[in-house]
Amino acid sequence: MKKRHKLYLKLNLISLFFIVASFIFTTLAWFAYSGLSKLETEIDVKAWYIELSKSGETVSNNVVISLPTIYPGMDTVSEVIDIQNFGDSDAELSYKIISARILNDEFVTSEELDSDTLEDTLSHEYPFHVNIGLSNKVVLAETGTGSFEVSVSWPLDSGNDSLDSEWGKNAYQFDKNEKFQKQFNSKYVIRPSIQIVINVTAEQYVESEKSSSRDYVFGKKILFDPVNNKFCTELSTTCMSTTVIDANNKLNSETITLLPNIYSTYESSTYDEYQNTFNRVTNGWTVEHRSLTVSDLLKVISTDVKNSYLVAPTLSNSIIGNMKNSNRITEITNKAISYNGYFTFLNDKFKYLYTSNSCYWLGDNYNDNQAFALTKIDTITSKIYGEDKSSICEVMPVIIVKKSDVIVTNETNDL
Repeated sequence: MKKRHKLYLKLNLISLFFIVASFIFTTLAWFAYSGLSKLETEIDVKAWYIELSKSGETVSNNVVISLPTIYPGMDTVSEVIDIQNFGDSDAELSYKIISARILNDEFVTSEELDSDTLEDTLSHEYPFHVNIGLSNKVVLAETGTGSFEVSVSWPLDSGNDSLDSEWGKNAYQFDKNEKFQKQFNSKYVIRPSIQIVINVTAEQYVESEKSSSRDYVFGKKILFDPVNNKFCTELSTTCMSTTVIDANNKLNSETITLLPNIYSTYESSTYDEYQNTFNRVTNGWTVEHRSLTVSDLLKVISTDVKNSYLVAPTLSNSIIGNMKNSNRITEITNKAISYNGYFTFLNDKFKYLYTSNSCYWLGDNYNDNQAFALTKIDTITSKIYGEDKSSICEVMPVIIVKKSDVIVTNETNDL
């Protein structure tokens, strides 16, 4: 049996700064808006009060998170910053990685290296994984809430022993060199092995093409009639409950992706009869529609940066991580197949994916004898896995709504 060494990497997350823009305060601030006014001297003044808190206690703009060590097989470590909007203006949230240092390799975001690319690298290119999540892109005035979360994990068995060994040797040498410098210079400050700077911003919501949509926020319930291709106000034989599964639908996005209520009545069949069953389920629909896919579900469940896993018999459970890059979705799907694995997620996090005792076919092959399906494991956890094609599972479509084809109002599109 191959001898396994437990490698320790010092990680000082004192340098993981949540550097919040100056317009976010933990005390009440006031912003003036010119707007329309009856008198030239009249100013419409609104309250702008965004509060960040950790474990129920208000935190300052600069939040320091410290973690002494990181090593293969460690428990996932995470920190959550709660965000609440007490002001009377909607706010749009975002974050950006400013810089990162991995041992002696330094990265600074620029036109050549954007934040999304660097985030993808930190999530997937090392044996340890740094994952970042923002629950809501828009927090509504007075009652809106959200959360910003960072998790750090290092699976014991990742399936890439050479990468684990290479990183372990480099980390050991880096640590040794830092201690050597400290030995000969007592004033020398030992550098952490990893340093990441993140900028979190909350801005007054202003409609622009790149703004996140307030009408179609991720996870929102919407009533829609696929037969007549319109939003509706009361459940009926054609009006159904759906959920927005676009992680960040923008105002300039041409479409909205809706997942029908999983507890609605659907037809079931073997996978060989999938297409015929799909056609019967969607018979009479005038709205664009397609199969529910692994890609759809991975984009959804990966927004939980702590509890959504790739599980395989010969691997340690590993957090799915950032799935903004379509190539990563293909990569992790192929990994699940090659290791006879599956994906799990918490039902409470994604209640609209919590099934009954049924299984639901996805429009993707797992192998020659199996196809991907969705089902619950128990009341806590569900899974996306390979089901025998001879099994009987339900067939559920996805609705693609073209914004130009429908009219929506805040009063009529909520469930």
